[in-house]
Order: sequence, then C-alpha cells, then structure tokens
Amino acid sequence: MTRFYQLSAVVLLCAAVAFAADTQSAVDVGKPAPGFRLPDQNDQPVSLTELRGKWVVLYFYPKDDTPGRTAEACEFTDALKDFESMKAVVLGCSPDSPESHRKFIEKHDLKISLLSDQKRQVMTTYGAYDGKRVIRSTVIIDPNGNIAHHWPKVKPRGHAAEVKAKLAELQK
Repeated sequence: MTRFYQLSAVVLLCAAVAFAADTQSAVDVGKPAPGFRLPDQNDQPVSLTELRGKWVVLYFYPKDDTPGRTAEACEFTDALKDFESMKAVVLGCSPDSPESHRKFIEKHDLKISLLSDQKRQVMTTYGAYDGKRVIRSTVIIDPNGNIAHHWPKVKPRGHAAEVKAKLAELQK
C-alpha cells in the first residue's frame, strides 16, 4: 500500500513540474512571444503579428478603474511620448469589456490602448491568469516578436518608469 502512495506522489510531482514548465515556457526570455488577437477599447482587433517591427510593452491587470490600475495606466500615459520615441507600443490587457475600457480611458484621459481578454486565454498563455485570478505582470516583446523581458509580478505604482528603463537598456 505504501508503494502505491509513493508512486502516486511521484506521478503528481511529475505532473506539477510538467504543468509549471508548460506555463513558464510561454514567457521565457528569448523565445517567441505567443501570438494574440484581441479587441481594443474601440472593438478593433489588435494582433501581435501586426505589431512586428515595433517594441511592445504588454501589461496585464485585473480590473479597470481601481486605484492601483488607474495609477499604472496614468503613469504609462504620462510616459507614452518616451515609449513612442523608443518605437514602442504600450498595451494594457484585462478581462474587462471594450466598453469598460472606453469608460476607464475617458474618465482618466488615458492615451494608451487597452485590450479585452474576457475569456482570459491570452492572459493564461502569458502566465497572467492562474485559473482564479489575474496576476499583474508585464512583458516586453522585441521587434522580431520574441520575449525580451518578463516581470511575472509587478506593483502598479512606479512600474512604467521601471519598464521604460529596462526598454532603454534592451535597446542599447
């Protein structure tokens, strides 16, 4: 009987390692970024393929119009000209609807685009959804479509400056 439990424990451990490797591999630096096609705040599709040739800052957050998310979105908006001068596109992504994004953008005069991943498929692929909650995280994707940097967990305040500094470092 104890042999059965030992084998079961080994099988579960192997499955957990395999699952962790699968979820981790999508955001490994140097590997191709998983493709996506999601509607923005205007219900217009945005795809990674169409962004080839540009740096992409893709940040994930749980919900529109909460204090932390508002601070982060406003900081990215304030730094948008700097990101644009570095040939970078900044995209926020949450499970909120395009309509929610429009209201959030209008209320805070945001200048960045927000993507709607209501089924949480892209977030799952990027390791930003664990089946229960959205994990605040960010990736920088290089012009060739590869993951250049990954923050698996972020604090919203001050993150835009951190991303801008890392992007400048990566472009040297």
